[in-house]
Amino acid sequence: MSKRDYYDILGVSKDASKQEVRKAYRALAREYHPDVNKADDAQEKFIEAKEAYEVLSDEQKRAQYDQFGHSGPQSQGFGGGGQDFSGFGDIFDMFFGGGGRQSDPNAPQQGSDLQYTMTLDFEEAIFGKDTEITIPKEEECDTCHGSGAKPGTKVNTCSHCKGSGQLNVEQNTPFGRVVNRRACNHCSGTGKNITEKCHTCSGAGRVKKHTTIEVSIPAGIDDGQQIRMSGRGEPGVNGGPPGDLYVVVQVNPHDYYEREGDTIYCELPLTFSQVTLGDDVEVPTVHGKIKLKVPAGTQTGKTFRLRGKGVPNVHGRGHGDQHIQVRVVTPKKLSSRQKELLTEFDDIEGTSRSHKEDGSIFDRFKKAFKGE
Repeated sequence: MSKRDYYDILGVSKDASKQEVRKAYRALAREYHPDVNKADDAQEKFIEAKEAYEVLSDEQKRAQYDQFGHSGPQSQGFGGGGQDFSGFGDIFDMFFGGGGRQSDPNAPQQGSDLQYTMTLDFEEAIFGKDTEITIPKEEECDTCHGSGAKPGTKVNTCSHCKGSGQLNVEQNTPFGRVVNRRACNHCSGTGKNITEKCHTCSGAGRVKKHTTIEVSIPAGIDDGQQIRMSGRGEPGVNGGPPGDLYVVVQVNPHDYYEREGDTIYCELPLTFSQVTLGDDVEVPTVHGKIKLKVPAGTQTGKTFRLRGKGVPNVHGRGHGDQHIQVRVVTPKKLSSRQKELLTEFDDIEGTSRSHKEDGSIFDRFKKAFKGE
């Protein structure tokens, strides 16, 4: 099945701003989050929206997607004409012996990296926390202590490769006879033969275990960011260093706040009386409630900036701000007394407007209405 267009998934145009992309994603995340929506396809749609947002919210990824689509730039340039070079390595080895291309199977190798996805609440991402995660990872077998052999039995050196893990294979070519070095097929490149395998790990020397790891989530971490835990991945091979563990963070959206970087945005619902006469109101922030003075005559859409009431920077560079935008709430039901007072107010306001200088928004509206 072909992937859907990322712009179609989020329901935005190709020239949509970063803010529009983010707003569309937030709406879909709220609608299809698995903790809220229990429909069969909710999780699939949630993941699809997140994937689209991760690409379209990143300028470099978005430019790459606009140019190449889902296939990516790897579909262009070398190999883009449909040629198959899958056998080129074998041909190279045949003519040049492959001496510099084969690595020693017994050389120390770094272990594989692991990835763990952690879901945080909005406030947890802002303030950080210390927690524990349990991940499945390979560990040395306690029964054979990593040898792969049954306790009390010996591990024999491979008689075919003499413990090197490699065999020399001769091939006749137009240039004469060449010798290629290949992994020994008798011992799978280990240089060892195990007569009686360990019953716990079946000769692998490792077993899968659930390991508990302490993780410190820094304050201010954002959705999509990751924490690298050096050396907490899979163990190395032949004495090599272990891999790393990457903890990828997903942040649940908040019902009231919206976040962009270290800045928090929200709306402040006020009545007509409050914005007209002015008021001292209590507003919520992630750091607690504070008092805000709303001046008389405040217009809908007015934004108040609360310095330092946003998200702490994940790198320790201070705090962001919180922006509160005023939204005047129009009552849907009025008592007869309220209607009477508003009608009286409208009559007075109409008389007052007639004596004002030309140029108010009402005058401009009237002119536009008359086609002037």
